Amino acid sequence: MAMTPEDFYAHALAAADSEHRLPLSRMTSWDVAPFEQEDLRVVPLRPPVVPEAPRHGEDPQSCGACGAGEEGLWLNEHWRLRRVGPAGVPLVLMLWPRQHYDLDDLPDERAAELGVLSTHIARHIEALPHIARAHVYRVGDGGAHLHIWFFARPLGQGQLYGSWLPVWDDLLPPYPEDLAQADAEAVARALDSSYTATERS
Repeated sequence: MAMTPEDFYAHALAAADSEHRLPLSRMTSWDVAPFEQEDLRVVPLRPPVVPEAPRHGEDPQSCGACGAGEEGLWLNEHWRLRRVGPAGVPLVLMLWPRQHYDLDDLPDERAAELGVLSTHIARHIEALPHIARAHVYRVGDGGAHLHIWFFARPLGQGQLYGSWLPVWDDLLPPYPEDLAQADAEAVARALDSSYTATERS
């Protein structure tokens, strides 16, 4: 059984200093970290707040994802894909179900589609010129409507490897919108062809 919020906080504070600051993590010493350790310090760890604040869209009636209508880069009966921008990396896409589900209540049929769709989207992102990898993330702390993020890592930028990529995305200057849109449309065309073929088989 997981620790209670209070026990977890006490456990973390045992490793913190008198200001409730934890030591820098192993990740901050990786050569792909976007910050220099000498001037970096951890913010004080705040005590838990329970219950947590509600996420956006807990009520489907106020959910922006549910009210998006026919907006999207690519859509079918159950799913919607859109480009997120401006972004610092070449391309950021988001996939979400058109009905109001989170990951824990996604029906098995939709879950199977999610696996296939995610694979196809990542494959098509990685097929773009000058893209090395597609990173795929599900977080879910900000919104109650399931949304999956796809980040395109530019070729040759080894410093953008791994879990720091979303931080680098926030630090980099905005990528040219026309190039990002053209690549997003290329992914949508490829997805339309490949996923439609999968649905038929």
